[in-house]
Amino acid sequence: MSTRVATAADLDAIMALEHASFPTDAWSPAMMREELASPHGWYVVVEEAGSLVGYAGLRAVRGARDADIQTITISESARGRGRGRALLAALLDEAARREVHDVFLEVRADNPVAQRLYLSEGFVEVGRRPRYYQPDDVDAIVMQLDLRGWSARRAQEPASGISETPTTTSGKGWC
Repeated sequence: MSTRVATAADLDAIMALEHASFPTDAWSPAMMREELASPHGWYVVVEEAGSLVGYAGLRAVRGARDADIQTITISESARGRGRGRALLAALLDEAARREVHDVFLEVRADNPVAQRLYLSEGFVEVGRRPRYYQPDDVDAIVMQLDLRGWSARRAQEPASGISETPTTTSGKGWC
């Protein structure tokens, strides 16, 4: 498994995974292309045996005090092996490098596995957006993380590599 910064050359593979993971509300190639090119975005991909099996994105305007996790998506065949948690950590590390204080995300209300992942990393529920995910009419749970507290806790933990905790969907994606 290797994790690296996403490039425009990854767009086709990202879109294939996007459509497989979100058949009813996938982003368009134009939207994803803009995200990858934005100076405020930061996307990473996970590859195994030369194939892209996951991606994740952060929107963090340089100099801003807050950031948003846009998506974390892992292919169905690669789920449950800590890749989503590793991608989440990579996004949070980048947010910390950008001196962000708070990180926000939306997670589907019908996705308790992702909610548990975020809670385990220190996110707390701060609100709800009724019927946010369309056309499925699923509410979004808005969560917030005090990134400075997360970074301090992480610095005190022994390095253990990638967690083996199973993960699944994030705000939009599958972990």
